[in-house]
Amino acid sequence: MSLTDTLAGRRTIALSITALVLLFVAANTIAIVPETKQALIVRTGEPVTVYNAYKPNEDFGRTGAGLIARIPFVENIVWIDKRVLDFDMQRQSVLSTDQLRLEVDAYARYRIVDPLRMFITAGSEQRVGDALKPILGSSLRNELGKRPFSALLSPERGQVMDNIQDRLNKVAAQYGARIVDVRIKRADLPDGTPLESAFQRMRTAREQEARSILAEGRKQAQIVTSEADAQASATYAASFGKDPEFYDFYRAMQSYRVTFGTDGTEAPGSASVILSPDNEYLKQFKGRR
Repeated sequence: MSLTDTLAGRRTIALSITALVLLFVAANTIAIVPETKQALIVRTGEPVTVYNAYKPNEDFGRTGAGLIARIPFVENIVWIDKRVLDFDMQRQSVLSTDQLRLEVDAYARYRIVDPLRMFITAGSEQRVGDALKPILGSSLRNELGKRPFSALLSPERGQVMDNIQDRLNKVAAQYGARIVDVRIKRADLPDGTPLESAFQRMRTAREQEARSILAEGRKQAQIVTSEADAQASATYAASFGKDPEFYDFYRAMQSYRVTFGTDGTEAPGSASVILSPDNEYLKQFKGRR
């Protein structure tokens, strides 16, 4: 191999090494920030600035995402999710005001809105969720402990969730986060005797309510019947007052229907009656004179 070929080979190797070094430096200098991430620049352990920081109501595609530059080997990038995150609360036992022990499962959704504060206080998104879990549990126990079990089955449940979210937000702000939503997944009674006892109390309450409604219905029916009878009596009185003889005839027909069983029913007492044709009771059979 000639000297020229040797020099050319060394030059090629040198250029390749230089290209690799430049490529490595460029990779540690230039980064691409996606729309779904916030880039926190940390210089020798201290947070410096944030690229593509979260802003309310910002338009997709008009954020700070894209190419950024940093000082290689001096500044590092901590990636923080810009999307809504969530964490599940461990199953909690809560005692309601009507002395029912509930097994509650809940979750919360949150977003990192202040990456600098989050990095200083928690260090990572996972630690934020871990720090908020016990706060969610205590808030649930405090709020549900003020209300009966039926509150979870009524519109009052929405107010309970709002109160829990407000309390949780006060703590989340210390970690640079904001609570987006809090929801109860399940609220069950423990299996066994407590559950059967609760069902029995609910059954008894519904039966009492049914008896109350039935009694009120009977009361209203009696009132309506009494008013109708009074109105009928007034109508009869007004009508019979105009024709006393027709009134006597009508009363006699009513009496005959009961006495002789002409209404298809047996006469009260099933007694036999023997009367003279001239008896005053049978005067209506003679007709008017």
